[in-house]
Amino acid sequence: MSFDYKIRVYYEDTDAGGIVYYANYLKFMERARTEWLRAMGTEQDILLEHSVGFVVKRVEMDNHAPARFNELLSIQTEIVELKRASLVFKQVIISPANKPLVSALIRVACVNILNMKPQAIPEKILGEFSRVI
Repeated sequence: MSFDYKIRVYYEDTDAGGIVYYANYLKFMERARTEWLRAMGTEQDILLEHSVGFVVKRVEMDNHAPARFNELLSIQTEIVELKRASLVFKQVIISPANKPLVSALIRVACVNILNMKPQAIPEKILGEFSRVI
């Protein structure tokens, strides 16, 4: 199941030509994953209180076409792989004309933030993730 998050391109997201700077796509995708967790009822500040964090381990990103200033983009997020302590998200940023601009596979690991070592994804969250695959 895919989660859809809308984001507006602000002037600060662009270069001098009004085109989104490539690193900002990663920020947009991070926001979409955070809002997806929130929509499932999981707040990251609560996870942090329990020393649970999710860190990006790997990113494969393809830029297909540029996004521009003031466009309203759609970021589609879905889990394509789920393991005990990690998961892979597929994220696609879609233009207002419904064309893919950026696609990425992002591997995220669950860690104990006190020692930054991998740990199992908490059962409640793992159950939520399992339902949306």
